[in-house]
Amino acid sequence: MTTTNLLQFDRAGLVDWFAGHGQAAFRARQVFRWIHQKGVADFDAMTDLAKPLRQVLAAHAQVSGLPVIAESRSADGTVKWLFDVGQGNAVEAVFIPEAQRNTLCVSSQAGCAVNCAFCSTGHQGFSRNLQTWEILAQLWHAEFTMRRELGLAAGERAISNVVMMGMGEPLQNYAALIPALRTMLDDDGYGLSRRRVTVSTSGVVPMIDRLAHDCPVALAVSLHAPDDALRDRLVPLNRKYPLDELMAACKRYLDFAPRDFITFEYCMLDRVNDTPELARELVDLVQRHHVACKFNLIPFNPFPESGLRRSPAGRVEAFAQVLLDAGIVTTVRKTRGDDIDAACGQLAGEVRDRTRRVIRMAREPALSPPH
Repeated sequence: MTTTNLLQFDRAGLVDWFAGHGQAAFRARQVFRWIHQKGVADFDAMTDLAKPLRQVLAAHAQVSGLPVIAESRSADGTVKWLFDVGQGNAVEAVFIPEAQRNTLCVSSQAGCAVNCAFCSTGHQGFSRNLQTWEILAQLWHAEFTMRRELGLAAGERAISNVVMMGMGEPLQNYAALIPALRTMLDDDGYGLSRRRVTVSTSGVVPMIDRLAHDCPVALAVSLHAPDDALRDRLVPLNRKYPLDELMAACKRYLDFAPRDFITFEYCMLDRVNDTPELARELVDLVQRHHVACKFNLIPFNPFPESGLRRSPAGRVEAFAQVLLDAGIVTTVRKTRGDDIDAACGQLAGEVRDRTRRVIRMAREPALSPPH
């Protein structure tokens, strides 16, 4: 008999599943809390459940995480897990400890179909969307692994922030993403604030609008260029949703967002998108569209297939200063976990490419400086 993995459901979905098995809604809430607040997978260990219910659950359900293929530890405390998602595919999640918070970077797809020029995941191609349970299993494993390692007391959370910035474009896996986000936010689940859950997107405009209504959380947009000609080269999705449409969607999102700004991510590429002139064009872009924002400048993490280089520190500082002088909050992301290939843009996992991306990439011309 096939059993259902209960990590697949947000609380409303679990209530529906319980109802379909003749069980009361409050029982679903009990089990939901056992799974996500206590990390318990064994129904017999759920001691406040009646024995007949535990028997029903044992017959029809399971709580199963993803097999861990490998765990890597950085000198800076960053931890990366490689999870087996079957059929030759593997995805990565990264735990990033900091003084005031612990962040988990979570994957949403095996591979990515967006093909951003500076991202090693995209260069591997795309295999499939992850299911809700596969997204949540990354958090479930990391949360309870790190609770044990950190010796936290009952009720203390190891992970304070989740960023959907791992492998894949989250908004191209929307149906699985929303129940996962709702479980992260649920007080009977992980109890995270909407301000502390971030979805990063390359700019899927219709889904940005849907997210605003369905589950508004913090939004980060991978921008990387101030004009359509350059962004078309760096983020091919821009050809479908150009900058004017994307900026308008960001402006609309702010009516619902838990933060009063959008975070724009900007990967600094040597002699490609890092000149002061382009910084001034960025200022004009966001001011023209009246988008309240902050910029997060990201040092490029090189990989051989990209043909790109990291901008020198001085050029990054000059670029940032143009934004700061315009009154825009701007930070330069500190590179974490690069010694274990866990830094931004380095997550690659293992992907059986169904899009023949590697073959097509070999036929495409390399990026050259626009100026």
